[in-house]
Amino acid sequence: MATPGHGVLDSGGAGCFNGTIRPEDRMDIATRVHNHNWKIDPVVRSLLDTDFYKLLMCQSVFRNRRGTRVVFSLINRHRHIRLADLIDEGELREQLDHVRSLSLRRGESTWLRGNTFYGRRQMFRPDFMEWFEGMRLPPYHLEKRDGQFELTFEGNWPEVMLWEIPALAVLMELRSRAVLRDMRKFELQVLYARATTRLWEKIGRLQKIPGLKIADFGTRRRHSYLWQDWCVQAMQEGLGESAFIGTSNCLIAMKRDIEAIGTNAHELPMVEAALANDDAELARAPYRVLADWHEEHDGNLRIILPDTFGSEGFLRNAPDWLAGWTGMRIDSGDPVAGAELAIRWWQERGEDPRQKLLIFSDGLDVALIEDLHARFHDRVKVSFGWGTNLTNDFRGLVEGDRLAPFSLVCKAVSADGRPTVKLSDNPNKATGPADEIERYKRVFGVGAQTAREIQV
Repeated sequence: MATPGHGVLDSGGAGCFNGTIRPEDRMDIATRVHNHNWKIDPVVRSLLDTDFYKLLMCQSVFRNRRGTRVVFSLINRHRHIRLADLIDEGELREQLDHVRSLSLRRGESTWLRGNTFYGRRQMFRPDFMEWFEGMRLPPYHLEKRDGQFELTFEGNWPEVMLWEIPALAVLMELRSRAVLRDMRKFELQVLYARATTRLWEKIGRLQKIPGLKIADFGTRRRHSYLWQDWCVQAMQEGLGESAFIGTSNCLIAMKRDIEAIGTNAHELPMVEAALANDDAELARAPYRVLADWHEEHDGNLRIILPDTFGSEGFLRNAPDWLAGWTGMRIDSGDPVAGAELAIRWWQERGEDPRQKLLIFSDGLDVALIEDLHARFHDRVKVSFGWGTNLTNDFRGLVEGDRLAPFSLVCKAVSADGRPTVKLSDNPNKATGPADEIERYKRVFGVGAQTAREIQV
């Protein structure tokens, strides 16, 4: 397997044609990092530098719940990483203010309006597009407390929800820049050469998996935008379009002319459940969300995400029409147990699991991808959403492992003044007030769960 030029990135300019990149049109990542200046190299350079599922969900919220008031908040699950001690507050504010200045460009709007997504043209309705074209992200509130940033966003749901991905991307990349700031040019060259070699070796292992289907899900906790774009190029070259099926990042999908990938996430049932007036409404909330989604989407966009309030209870009480959906995403807990649960559920509902799609997306790296594919590829259709360990695997490459990935999330914490809850199939990922977590466990019939260490 040939090794590409270490740490060299296509700038996406006119030199990229017919899949060929001229040497003079390549960009040296190490030099770019060495010369960082936020005014000419912002972390987030477009409102499309977000994940496709956020836009699909935003359109659904715009249609069904646009007046709901929400609060989103940053949550650092790895508190030993003291972000406020690493990242300059002024630099963070400059980056967040820059994000607030962004609006959809004409070419980006044309791409959303005219492109085919999941086999469907005009995925985004004219009224939503008119709103999105005029939208600016709402204000943020930032404080420092005990070595951490308390970053919150408040307002109408469609606007606030679009802060999640850029806020995470800004913080993750500023952390990377803080660690790299004192490194000299040749140190950076060696660092990116080693990271590129690691990436290419992983791709070499993936090449050996027959019938592999894998996408980039690495926007939220990436090392940097440039590195995510480089990883996507490496996946394109190393795996080809039959195995590498696309990226969740809309800007990179547009720039590289590949599929934008994504469906729905925990946010929808979390907010819907918070708005429930009693336990009976709460129990019905996750299915109401999917009923709305069922009306709006078909085919491969009908993917069940069962673990928001515990997968076992969700599937046990799910209406029969959900069994007809295309597949299911396994995003927490033991992935083998989750897959077996899904297969049994389909069989009990009279469905053939071999015609269904399982998407694994939690904490993946190559060894786990190899294992899950070997276990399940002949029992169900299998696909993978590879995230942080694709776009941010710098483990062991700098002294003190200061570039190791960590788990940073931005979640809805309240809706119309009511707290939100997420239970997950891993109790270490649960969020919300303790009394509400216990109430949700009772309503959704969640018993004993096995805690798993959160890697990323």
